[in-house]
Amino acid sequence: MLLRGKQFSTGLSKTFTKWVNFSTTARNDVKPKTAVLMLNMGGPQTTDQVHDYLLRIMTDRDMIQLPVQRKLGPWIAQRRTPEVQKKYKEIGGGSPILKWTELQGELMCKELDRISPETAPHKHYVGFRYVNPLTENTLQQIEKDGPERLVLFSQYPQYSCATSGSSFNSIYQYYKNKNVPSNIKWSVIDRWGSNPLLVKTFADRIREELDKFCETKRNNVVILFTAHSLPLKAVNRGDPYPAEIGASVQMVMQELGYCNPYSLAWQSKVGPLPWLAPATDDAIKGYVKQGLKNFILVPIAFVNEHIETLHELDIEYCDELAKEVGVEEIRRAATPNDHPLFIKALSTIVADHLKNGDNVNPKFLMRCPMCVNPRCRESKNWYRNVCAR
Repeated sequence: MLLRGKQFSTGLSKTFTKWVNFSTTARNDVKPKTAVLMLNMGGPQTTDQVHDYLLRIMTDRDMIQLPVQRKLGPWIAQRRTPEVQKKYKEIGGGSPILKWTELQGELMCKELDRISPETAPHKHYVGFRYVNPLTENTLQQIEKDGPERLVLFSQYPQYSCATSGSSFNSIYQYYKNKNVPSNIKWSVIDRWGSNPLLVKTFADRIREELDKFCETKRNNVVILFTAHSLPLKAVNRGDPYPAEIGASVQMVMQELGYCNPYSLAWQSKVGPLPWLAPATDDAIKGYVKQGLKNFILVPIAFVNEHIETLHELDIEYCDELAKEVGVEEIRRAATPNDHPLFIKALSTIVADHLKNGDNVNPKFLMRCPMCVNPRCRESKNWYRNVCAR
């Protein structure tokens, strides 16, 4: 049995971190022609940041809807803080998502400068929804830098109103009572879960783990794709996330030639309401009962390591649950991180976007058919106008 997290580590090496800091400092001295804002939910870098991180999540109605949320949200955040702090301590004291995003952005922009010199120099910025660097603060820095173009690049490959939508709505909310800089041309990359290079990256990560199984087991290893779950009430409103996750899974398996049995499960459910099922831990238990005891877990919706890969998958499932239910061997595919194919994916997605002149995907401007969020309607109309300038 293998615990991927212990082998893979929680983040970047000190050498990588120094290199990223040096390269980013050097790039900060150059006025960018094209700014690329990489949007994600983020993660606390230290345990001291956990409470505020949870508070922002629990009071964000795009992410989660609670009764009397202004009171219940802070109560839940306060109550969960010690438990979540303990988990972060167990993966090294904080989330590596910022370090990975900085490295990905730096490598992406170097490649963009090479393949798209007409839009260079490029500079990446990080905008997190729930922890520093917060998106609204990063937008202030972008305004100061004054690029000609700003690409809002969601780092959620598959779109969900709760994640991607929340990040985009927060940008609208920031400018709701402010003037949008007239000297910057805006555009949006909102989803890219079917990008061929992203698909090849996931397939390569799976092959890396498959090769570590002995030949007698390899063909029967269950490739268990896992993605963050979603409340069924969001699914029933028409959130596109489950369909887009499914499309990514099918494309990865097609790339692999459907070499192994595979399935899709859902992780990280919170609260008592019904969510997408089966849960990842229940799927493992169910397959073991059927006599299938060798697995590769594939976090298909995550592009870098964070608490849900390093703790939930590596510690809670690959270690603790695997021992409890009698798994023979379980491995976890690494997230894309700095895989060369993934960096190429990021850079070509942006380069193609800059060249084709489509500032916003028509699908992005649609609301879910049963949408009940007035801010979503306002936000979509705002993006329609801003990206048309």
